[in-house]
Amino acid sequence: MAEGIRPAFSEPGEEHLYETRLIIAGRHVAPDPVVAFERRHPVSDAIVTRAAAGRAAEARAAAAAAANAFAGWSALPTRERVGLLQSAADALIARVDEVVEIASAEVGSAPDWVRFNVDLAAGMLRQTSDLIEVIDDTASPIPGHTLRRRPCGVVLGIAPWNAAVTLATRAVAAPLACGNTVVLKGSELCPKTHEWVADTICGAGLPPGVLNYITNAPDHAEEVVEALIAHPAVRRVNFTGSTRVGREIAVTAAHHLKPCLLELSGKGTAIVLADADLDLAARAIAHGSFFNQGQICMSTERIIVADAVADDFAGRLANEAEALRFEPGQPGPLGALISPAAAVRLRAMINDALSKGAELITGGELSGGGIQPAVLDRVAPGMMFYDEEAFGPITGIIRVADAEEALALANDTDFGLVASVFSRDTEAARDMLCQIETGIGHVNGSTVYDDPRLPFGGVKASGYGRFGGRDAVHEFTECQWIAIHDTAQSNDTTNDQ
Repeated sequence: MAEGIRPAFSEPGEEHLYETRLIIAGRHVAPDPVVAFERRHPVSDAIVTRAAAGRAAEARAAAAAAANAFAGWSALPTRERVGLLQSAADALIARVDEVVEIASAEVGSAPDWVRFNVDLAAGMLRQTSDLIEVIDDTASPIPGHTLRRRPCGVVLGIAPWNAAVTLATRAVAAPLACGNTVVLKGSELCPKTHEWVADTICGAGLPPGVLNYITNAPDHAEEVVEALIAHPAVRRVNFTGSTRVGREIAVTAAHHLKPCLLELSGKGTAIVLADADLDLAARAIAHGSFFNQGQICMSTERIIVADAVADDFAGRLANEAEALRFEPGQPGPLGALISPAAAVRLRAMINDALSKGAELITGGELSGGGIQPAVLDRVAPGMMFYDEEAFGPITGIIRVADAEEALALANDTDFGLVASVFSRDTEAARDMLCQIETGIGHVNGSTVYDDPRLPFGGVKASGYGRFGGRDAVHEFTECQWIAIHDTAQSNDTTNDQ
């Protein structure tokens, strides 16, 4: 039995806040024999959650339950399905205080971050009403032909821990609206938070088996994901997480000819041109760099700044970072890092940059299991931080001579999720964004921004496919066209032959 897995949920004399079960065919169940794994607080190391440790057998049972529910769910009028999702949005908002406590204990999230997550998740469920006319049959430009979108079958959604409520909801909202049934695989770092999402959405009136939820111990992740992707009823996979894991999922899905939507790592780029409003840029970039401890795929990690304003901008950004410092052992405005090991890894990236010529303007001290918000200056190629996603409260300034060099360096990265350009000449900034290899671009705004009405996703090593907006319909449905032929004309054609 793997380390951290226990043979039962409750043991005498051992305290923990939460227990989770799997949700299969509308019932809360545990593996047989009952086994569980532990999730501990990222700072105190106290046991927070004892969670059901599903294996391949439970994964197949969840997929089978979704398959059994598919015919009834897909036959419902789109408006009825969407109506239930609107009710689920209201339920998320009504129960927000519950998940604020859960997410704070499991991943150290700040209350404001969790509430922001819930609001965005509710918006995603409500946005599915925009999909009705896209999902339903449409006329073809060819007379006698109809185009329709039909649901694929069972969708596997794999959600991460960092924006737990938003990203778990995103993994299921559009697939359900399109008439698919879903298996949501929760993160082992926030099993109760993800169970809360699944349970709240199911509780809005979804028939049994339409949305199923499974968790697994870390040692069994590969086994469970393989069983789910291989199941013949599973027709689509969506995954949000690291590029490393996304590649493995893409390979497995390709082996079984299952299309994927992959939203992967990022290394958000902000360009500060010489004519930028530096106060605005510093505020927006601090938000993009440090919100939720920088544990967001859209976080700003690369700041490309024109030499003419670099010193002035660096001082303003340092002031913004210093206002976000925290006292060890006290809750800070940014929440907590996911683990002390993450802080150690981030400090190693800083040390590597310093050894190769970078300057640490402020922050970077290891403190109470976290790391103080850090701003590096004179970041350059060859440094670990230049190339790799930090996923923490570190951002780095790269100095350039002019806009042409800024554009070249903006594309000098494996990632392509989001970029921002700061300039008083908004048209020039927009033109620059059009030349940057990225899925999302902003003029004079934070890289951390999402709107459920818009397609969300990246290019290059940041993945492919799009969540959000009407584009999601193309990810979670099949296109079918139907031609109604003139019988007499068909007979004449047959006779001629």
